Amino acid sequence: MKLIFVYGTLKRGSSNHSFLAGQTFLGEAQSAPGFRLFELDGYPGLVPRPDDREGVSGEVWSVDPACLARLDILEGTAEGLYRREPLPLLPPYADQVVEAYVYSHGVEGRREIGTRW
Repeated sequence: MKLIFVYGTLKRGSSNHSFLAGQTFLGEAQSAPGFRLFELDGYPGLVPRPDDREGVSGEVWSVDPACLARLDILEGTAEGLYRREPLPLLPPYADQVVEAYVYSHGVEGRREIGTRW
């Protein structure tokens, strides 16, 4: 099992939440400062921003290998759209390895959403 931080369309009540069917919701979470969300094409992209002081709000899920493979396809990791990597979170998840999908391209000209999708 792997812990995944979701912050956009995979969250409960959002358009792609069905991809997490059968997985375990662990709780709401906040990333450490240093990350912001940007509007892409109807979905958000998490981007490192060293000057950020708030972080991003989301949810932590425990997912099995089959679900993780489906998420990697959805997020376009093989095509380089997103990369899955460890994301520092605030307590109570600060001491756990939790991964998130980080947008792999520039966000010039994209609208900054802020901390919550």
